[in-house]
Amino acid sequence: MARNLINARFGTSLAAMAALALLGANPAFAERDPAYAAAREAGQVGERVDGYLGYVGPASPALRAVVEDINIKRKAVYAQKAQANNATLEEYALTSGCVLIMQTKPGEKYQGPDGSWQTRTAAAPLRDSRCP
Repeated sequence: MARNLINARFGTSLAAMAALALLGANPAFAERDPAYAAAREAGQVGERVDGYLGYVGPASPALRAVVEDINIKRKAVYAQKAQANNATLEEYALTSGCVLIMQTKPGEKYQGPDGSWQTRTAAAPLRDSRCP
């Protein structure tokens, strides 16, 4: 049902997915932080299904501050875009999470449909059934 609602609100066209990819990455200015890049490369953080970053293991206070800042910025973008698209924040964030997980590169971490942390390989990532 959630998948149908997301599809009805956003569609599954390539243009819609590309737009979501750009929107989900829009707070990327903060994501260019060297500490974030190093943590992502080291597998300490990964993309969650809900559109936010998560900690794969224990995180230092400095890393927590960087990730929380990115997540706050993502939430602000999601809220704005959700309102503009007549969607809920959660619907928009989930759709963005699906796009961001698809954009991970081999070696990066992402949250699988069962909530476990997966390491991206050359194959497509495991997708949540709610993804458009």
